[in-house]
Amino acid sequence: MSNRNFSTREMNWVALYAFLWLLVGCSEQKESESTADTVNDIESDSYLVEILPSYQNELLPEGLRWETNESDPVFSSNEAKRGGKFNSWILGFPLTLRTVGPDSNGSFATYTRANNLGLVGVHPNTLDYYPVLATHWAFGDDGRTVYYRLNEDATWSDGEPVTADDFMFAVDFMRSEHIVAPWYNNHYTNVIVNVSKYDDHTISIEGATAKPPEEMLNEYGLSPIPRHFHRLDENWVQEYNWRLAPTTGAYRISIVEKGQHVEFQRNENWWGDGNLYLRNRYNVDIIRFTVIRDMNVAWEYFLRGELDSFPLVMPSFWHEKANGEDFDNGYIQKIKFYTDRPQPSYGMWMNMDDPILGNLNIRLGIAHAINVEKMLNTLLRGDYERLKMQFEGYGDYSNPSIQPREFDLLQADNYLAAAGFRDRGPDAIRVNEDGQRLAFRVVYGSQEHTPRLVLLREEAKKAGIELNLQLLDSSAQFKQILEKKHQIAWMGWSTGLVPRFWQYYHSDNAHIPQTNNITNTDDPELDLLIMRYRESKEKNERVLLAHLLQRMTHDTGAYIPTYKVPYTREAYWRWLKMPKHFGTRTTDTIFNPLGEALFWLDENLKLETLAARQEGISYPAVTITDTTWQVD
Repeated sequence: MSNRNFSTREMNWVALYAFLWLLVGCSEQKESESTADTVNDIESDSYLVEILPSYQNELLPEGLRWETNESDPVFSSNEAKRGGKFNSWILGFPLTLRTVGPDSNGSFATYTRANNLGLVGVHPNTLDYYPVLATHWAFGDDGRTVYYRLNEDATWSDGEPVTADDFMFAVDFMRSEHIVAPWYNNHYTNVIVNVSKYDDHTISIEGATAKPPEEMLNEYGLSPIPRHFHRLDENWVQEYNWRLAPTTGAYRISIVEKGQHVEFQRNENWWGDGNLYLRNRYNVDIIRFTVIRDMNVAWEYFLRGELDSFPLVMPSFWHEKANGEDFDNGYIQKIKFYTDRPQPSYGMWMNMDDPILGNLNIRLGIAHAINVEKMLNTLLRGDYERLKMQFEGYGDYSNPSIQPREFDLLQADNYLAAAGFRDRGPDAIRVNEDGQRLAFRVVYGSQEHTPRLVLLREEAKKAGIELNLQLLDSSAQFKQILEKKHQIAWMGWSTGLVPRFWQYYHSDNAHIPQTNNITNTDDPELDLLIMRYRESKEKNERVLLAHLLQRMTHDTGAYIPTYKVPYTREAYWRWLKMPKHFGTRTTDTIFNPLGEALFWLDENLKLETLAARQEGISYPAVTITDTTWQVD
């Protein structure tokens, strides 16, 4: 899930800890104002100095064997050019600019979180770790402590150095009840149990259990939080809803017009340009995300050259719309790039706190009434593949024995009749003895998905089930889901390196808002196994537990997997340039400016292309298909 940015103007510190806040204007009268014109001066420098925590140095153990990685191949291009403005779009304006807390887990958070770097990165082709904010790492003899040497050149976007104190503060921050973030509270208390400081640029992170080294770097990592920026108290959620924290990434938010657009600006002399694996990435100077709430409208923007790229994963766009003079004359080009990465969990998520959906027979009946294969083979033209379960594409961690429930009206009838819905009303929808109709509300967030859901709705009627479709703005949809006010949610979760179960299925996250357990799964036996998986020291045991957990969660019938897309398809104006290898093994979107960000923009080529288009000069048509990482 996925499925992550806003506005600021930063100033240098004037005194020891002095700084200026920037605030996005939230009143209706200021919706069109840039935050560059809205300065927040509520905080006093003296107050902030008083509340800054003091972290003591500890004694570094002797005999540590420090490691790094500068031997894996570089995946960016030396041909990349710096500069230009990249124009993209988003379906809905974010509900907050915070990266944690209520309403912060929407799709836009993928950009903001990606712009706050961690200690190490994962090489997208080899899957080895490489240095980012940490230059070196070492493993403790206890098997659960990782030591990190920090990059002394790393700075926040406001010019302040990144130090060990920012990592110490990050743990205090994530454990605080003031951020109203249960998952983070739990993870940084029960998974990461201690962070120690040895000097300004040396820390260690201690986990709850011993793990293999490669999993320790994944599980026991941490991104810093700028302690000079935050006043952590009971008002934090409200006061920081639209405030912009300094970042460690290549960009800072420079302009926000509420409801309209968000603009990022590249930090001059960014420290990351000296990093082997960050070099020649994040090449554009300005990124603008414009809110366009309809994909078809966004397509018109793209054809006018007001957007630089456009996703073509949807079959109707790839097969029907991505044609015409601009494509034939080579002004706009297309690429289909296969990848090999864990698959997002697209499908239907049922809220088991709903009185009817709490019945297992009802959920299984619905699962057998959803004709995914017909949707794939007709409406989606066979472009997508059937997703078998939630955690597919995780190598050994994926349970190969799990198969999706097929469309089967006889099976649906048996389950629904067992739940007491044996008869049908005048409209052919099932009713129970109390006259209650078997009808459910399906909430979704994209107009382009309407035909898919209409098809599934019509097929479900054959089983006597009524699906009432509710299209919402994508941000409003996600908010409703996180508040557990949905019956059935049509959505997908983004993925990680290994399956994670606690946030999706542990009872600690059930029956309360703002958690990812949107099915409200609450099973003591499942809880125990989730904790065993979470605390397991051995990969073989973790794999076996992952398989068992996948089977148990599958058996709840609360999630209906639908499809996977093992590639990205995109259209782009010819002034966008890519490396010779186009992308990597784990590329999600080639033209994601805050993801891998390997592309660049050629301003001279843009002027040339626009002039040629005006004068009727054509270029060869270009459609690229790259199968380097295709899985058989």
